[in-house]
Amino acid sequence: MNFLGVDTSSEYLTVIAAKDERSETRFIKDCLRNHSVRLMDEIGSALSALSMKPSDCDFFAAVTGPGSFTGIRIGISTVKGLCLGTGKPALAVTSFEVLAYAEKDEKLLTVIDAGHGCLYAAGYEGRKLVIPPAYRSKEEAEAFVKEGYRPVDWKSSDPAAGFFKAVRENFLNVRPAKELAALYLRKSSAEENLKK
Repeated sequence: MNFLGVDTSSEYLTVIAAKDERSETRFIKDCLRNHSVRLMDEIGSALSALSMKPSDCDFFAAVTGPGSFTGIRIGISTVKGLCLGTGKPALAVTSFEVLAYAEKDEKLLTVIDAGHGCLYAAGYEGRKLVIPPAYRSKEEAEAFVKEGYRPVDWKSSDPAAGFFKAVRENFLNVRPAKELAALYLRKSSAEENLKK
């Protein structure tokens, strides 16, 4: 299985290229506001390390959110461009799946900072989604923690490893590139400010 995956949904940047049984991962911990500057170089570097071209990929994967509105759009548009240029399909991976696949605990509350003192949160038991993704207050999230769900975010996890596992275990869910869409659980700050 050959693929290229990108995650630009948070402060970090992950690019993973995989060819047969080999893989090359680029993880930049502090990349906020630089995804568009760094992404293509990191893609080129990861592919080059495995002597791959985009056309060698069976599919392309993108993390579709939730997270940084701009970051998500950068990753999705890049993957759509690669899909359209090569005629290959796309795989959508959520930010929640990245966190859930990075962990081994049975009961997880995957959380992503949503700003405004709130979180995006979803609950997993094993790798099964049991608490639907939603925009929640910290108090709402804390109620799930009291029920035995261990909170995990990207800073307490290994998002690159989780992304790789999520792609490897869900590759049969590839779809045409036109179906790749962002997972937004609230309006962006710009959209919210238009109402004022």
